Amino acid sequence: MKALEEVLGYQFEDSSKLETALTHRSYANENKALGRVDNEKFEYLGDAVLDLVVGHALMIAFPELKEGELSVTRSQVVSETGLSEVAKEIGLGDFLFLGKGEARSGGRQKPSLLADAFEALIAAVYLDGGFDAAEALIKHLLSERIARVETTGFYDFKTRLQEAAQARLKATPVYRVIDERGPDHDKTFVVSVMIGEREWGQAAGKSKKAAEQNAAGNAAFVLEGAAQSDVAEARAEIEAAANSEKP
Repeated sequence: MKALEEVLGYQFEDSSKLETALTHRSYANENKALGRVDNEKFEYLGDAVLDLVVGHALMIAFPELKEGELSVTRSQVVSETGLSEVAKEIGLGDFLFLGKGEARSGGRQKPSLLADAFEALIAAVYLDGGFDAAEALIKHLLSERIARVETTGFYDFKTRLQEAAQARLKATPVYRVIDERGPDHDKTFVVSVMIGEREWGQAAGKSKKAAEQNAAGNAAFVLEGAAQSDVAEARAEIEAAANSEKP
């Protein structure tokens, strides 16, 4: 783990936090006698820290963007695809503690597993060194991606998602208002976009139309960056659901 610390440019005071961040549940389940804790709670915390740091950085970098546009822009940086690519760049997969089956099935290269581990790693640094240490690491690893995010085309995301959904899943997105907040004269709408039985994006907006566009943007980046195996699984679910409805 010293080699990983050198790559990160950060040395842990409490190495057990790094150990937890690198421990997949498959390893913890196969080695219960070791009493190892898996990294799932760290994933949750790391996700929140990433959203805060990246969101703040984007506000500074792109002051002209509105709330919904910032949300869509942030999703590019902290998406599974984006985080897994950074994880691969620093060789994070080589340091993970995986169960034997997960390791044999290529777990060290799985985008979803790598993205989760990256979030857990951020949480470990936050818990070990505080917010400033976590912020410094995030900026060090993600600054180039923040600088080159896509900041145009925000009002055509529904079309973009429609095309991606048809091409990759042979299905049509469905938008649902799942929450309305605030008084009638100043409402905020929260919209979820479903493709098949899966939610692919969720976002808020000051109108239903704006919320749908923001949700479509989030979903488009997720779907466009999804691994082929994940797309195949989602498409199979959609086809199975359609077949079950046939008389």
